Amino acid sequence: MEPLQNAARILDDLRDILAAVDPQKAELICSDISKANRVFVAGAGRSLLMMRAFAMRLMHLGFVAYVVGETVTPAIGKGDLLLIGTASGETATLKVVAEKAKKAGAGLDVLTIYENSSIGKLADSILVIPAATNQVEDGKVSWQPGGSSFEQSLLILLDGMVVALARQMGIPLSGALNLHANLE
Repeated sequence: MEPLQNAARILDDLRDILAAVDPQKAELICSDISKANRVFVAGAGRSLLMMRAFAMRLMHLGFVAYVVGETVTPAIGKGDLLLIGTASGETATLKVVAEKAKKAGAGLDVLTIYENSSIGKLADSILVIPAATNQVEDGKVSWQPGGSSFEQSLLILLDGMVVALARQMGIPLSGALNLHANLE
């Protein structure tokens, strides 16, 4: 019974977190994605896994999407967008990636808990996901391990963006799977 009680508690947390996300800023991120020549995503740890899932869904919708650090990821440039998911906004490697993208003339959008973080301050657009994490001492404490509430919220929010982008493009979600991998 305890696993199901924990799952219900997680869902309650996620509802509270997502209810506090600014919908206009979420729409701005979607707009930036729609206008970009190519979309590059980055993160670290479990946040990177969420960003990878998002890149896959963007590809399913017909976007040219890459995951930073993969061997097939090309150079970023003007007209491209780098989207970083980072709970703390302070991950050193992601800060370097953000700085390089800006230097190359790309746009930078960040999804984070901390708007005034080092990476957040570099962003063109920032979407605050007010989750708690045990990784940064600021009074926001989560009963879940590490940054789980951020990572879960990030995945759900990004999936919500996929649905919004599909609707804007007039693509039925079932049709988006035409680009799903078929060599499995």
